[in-house]
Amino acid sequence: MTRKRPTMPAGLDAMLGATAQAMQNTLATRALPVDALTPGRQQPRRTFDQPALEALADSIRAEGVLQPLLVRPVAGGHEIVAGERRWRAAQLAGLREVPVFIRELDDRQALAAGLMENLQRQDLNVMDEVDAKLTLVALTLGLERDAARTRVMQLLREEAGPDHTLLEELFRPLGESWTAFAKNKLRVLNWPAPVVEALRKGLPRTLASLIVSAPEAHHPALLKLGLAGATREQLQAEISRLPGPEVSRSDPASVLARKLSSRRFLASLTPDARKALDRWIAKMPAELRTLLDD
Repeated sequence: MTRKRPTMPAGLDAMLGATAQAMQNTLATRALPVDALTPGRQQPRRTFDQPALEALADSIRAEGVLQPLLVRPVAGGHEIVAGERRWRAAQLAGLREVPVFIRELDDRQALAAGLMENLQRQDLNVMDEVDAKLTLVALTLGLERDAARTRVMQLLREEAGPDHTLLEELFRPLGESWTAFAKNKLRVLNWPAPVVEALRKGLPRTLASLIVSAPEAHHPALLKLGLAGATREQLQAEISRLPGPEVSRSDPASVLARKLSSRRFLASLTPDARKALDRWIAKMPAELRTLLDD
């Protein structure tokens, strides 16, 4: 596949460049008025929990802002690259100034730095996490987000190569392998829009995966239960009472699904027939292959 590579080296350390080191250099901090800062245009964190902000504001009142914000100069002031949550909480706490690092960063560096900081947060919901990691993958591989998503699923089926190495380096500091991310989290982007929206509102992924397994007509009621605080056991009990979907056994897609899930059928294939089946699956549209990988 031919594509344009990133203008900077693709590894994580290179993407952040000297920014990570600069953020640790306490001698480079200075204070700026809170009203001289603006939220980042590429802020990867999309939701801010108000009770959590209030709790952080209480901590800031007692101890101040312990970790400086990372900002970059823009027309009319400075833009927050990392630390918008601290900036919002500082305003709730009544602070007039906050400590900052000021760095000249291009859009790619600013986006990467903001993504990396937000991924360190424990309260990041799964959709913000998936969005952030997929954007980092796109930056690393030099692809648009949709193409990066398709490429990651392809890499699961390919032998180790340069792109595998890039992703291994990218995910090493994130506490998760890229393969685990692809298999366990990236697939949520295939889920129905109401389920994805519920994930953004804080529905745990474990509950969402249960709901997705149920007939889609029942998703609204199940999502309401999940968002209201139902446990996994309660949702499982509710789903077990639902009628199963009516599927015609003569429907071609249903027949194929049954055959491919049958160990007896697969064991009956000759080596040539198995190779032919593998070639046929490899020629499937990328969207269908992604669903099979789920």
